[in-house]
Amino acid sequence: MSATVRIPGRRYAAGAIAAATLVALAATTGQPTRPAPVQWRDVIVTGSTGSLHAVEHAVAGVGGHIRRALPVIDGVSARVPAAGVAQLGHLPGVRSVTADAQGHLMGIDPVLGYDTGGDEGSLYDIAQITHAKDVWNKGVTGKGVDVALIDSGVAPVPGLTSGNVLDGPDLSFESQVPALEHLDTYGHGTHMASIIAGRDRAASGSTYANGGSHLYLGVAPDSRLVSLKVASSDGAADVSQIIAAIDWVTENAHTQGLNIRVLNLSYGTDSKQDPSVDPLDYAVENAWRAGITVVVSAGNDGANRPALADPANDPMVVAVGADDPRGTDSVGDDQVPAFSQRGTSGRHVDVIAPGVHVIGLRDPGSSIDQQNAQAVLNDRFFRGSGTSQAAAVVSGLAALYLSKFPAATPDQVKYALMHSATAPSSVKSVYTGLGVPDVNKAIGNSPAAYTQPASGATGTGSLEGARGSAHVNDGFGDLTGEQDVFGQTWNAESWAAASAAGSAWSNGGWNGHTWTGSSWNGSSWNDATWDGHTWTGHTWTDTAWDGHTWTGNTWDGHTWTGHTWTDSGWSSQTWDGADWSAADWS
Repeated sequence: MSATVRIPGRRYAAGAIAAATLVALAATTGQPTRPAPVQWRDVIVTGSTGSLHAVEHAVAGVGGHIRRALPVIDGVSARVPAAGVAQLGHLPGVRSVTADAQGHLMGIDPVLGYDTGGDEGSLYDIAQITHAKDVWNKGVTGKGVDVALIDSGVAPVPGLTSGNVLDGPDLSFESQVPALEHLDTYGHGTHMASIIAGRDRAASGSTYANGGSHLYLGVAPDSRLVSLKVASSDGAADVSQIIAAIDWVTENAHTQGLNIRVLNLSYGTDSKQDPSVDPLDYAVENAWRAGITVVVSAGNDGANRPALADPANDPMVVAVGADDPRGTDSVGDDQVPAFSQRGTSGRHVDVIAPGVHVIGLRDPGSSIDQQNAQAVLNDRFFRGSGTSQAAAVVSGLAALYLSKFPAATPDQVKYALMHSATAPSSVKSVYTGLGVPDVNKAIGNSPAAYTQPASGATGTGSLEGARGSAHVNDGFGDLTGEQDVFGQTWNAESWAAASAAGSAWSNGGWNGHTWTGSSWNGSSWNDATWDGHTWTGHTWTDTAWDGHTWTGNTWDGHTWTGHTWTDSGWSSQTWDGADWSAADWS
């Protein structure tokens, strides 16, 4: 972390002015005066969301210089005069000034590893804010609960290799390449998985709570992730792939030893279609009615879009916005970051959860990792901000609640999380819902006798309408209109009936076409077309994933292999190490 990064096009004059003043003072004495040597301090300076320029100006104002821009945390690594450190913390736009000890960002110990007692954005800190740590100390750790993660896959990096991840089907475009199956080439899914169920090693709840500062722990460390990969290396996934994955989770929640009680969907489109007919909304409602608590990110378009993303706009699910803890464990002084959608027209968020500068596990070589090298933490971690991270936190809290009350319905889980929440004191409730959940308070009471009113949704609307402006492209054209990812005609009425009945999947096929890949039987993606072109060999573009800002570095030359889904059923495999084989990445 010691490399100097120069910011093109910017010059800072304050240091020069200070030097000129020293010379003038020396001249008045008639004697040559040698100024005392400047004592320098390496610091991390952060600002509020969108205030990076103000932070840079503040550093220059005390005679310091930027060593590295860290836009992912709205801050910089800087070298400043020791005498100016206190002043720097009070300048406009500056939120915090912390030591950049030995070049490692904010509390990542180079010897012990994950030392996070005072690190803003660490999962250990988030566990204190949400009181998950108190719940761990009572022996409630998420054990017995499976959380389905529909995302970009999960990489078997340390923290996700202790028996806490199972691979479900790979429904992504990369499923045709055996070496890429289940591999998170994008980086989003690994980050979400680590927030929900990361765990360096299995231990007792009291160990997690009292001795876990050097262990990486997700919110529900003894829960288990079931990963469904739908997104490729650029994050591309069509709405029909998401719907197919939700249908799979609904139908297989309790097959082959699974106990899927929570579904995390850190995904959304800018669809303007009425949720009562939207097929994506209907799919999550069917999962909800099947006993699965569906947690969805609100979206990262902030005030630019008054409505929540689809399917967070559905009234039944848990819609989660982002919370900025502002460096404290108390919720009262929190803010809602500018990027977080509020739902100021119609449906609002239900709760908010920490979603700023969150430290999750790094997926080396993934797209996000390569594109955001500036915020890698100690090679193992990176920071991300967004309603994606907030949703993952709440999914972990839901898993903890269900670990305590396994018979609770999704309606009861939602009620408990909402009515245990604390709202920031100076933020409009329309922005925060009921606030940040306190899971310790939630488990202190038996599940309430609560049932949400029926939404009356039919799911018979337009598939193209559900996409909004988010389309995948095969190099020739966008996938548009009433056709699914195979180019098959979308029959809303027949799909809606099958989805509601839990029979949308049949013999490896969904919507009349067999899903493939080396772990699925049937015809390959290669014979599927839209707009008259085959898909083979083309680059997929566009993304609707709700990650906001990320970090990363470069791939280290290792390779990958994965466990597969077979026609005979679940393979019962878990990741048992960080060894890789079969495909090199550059």
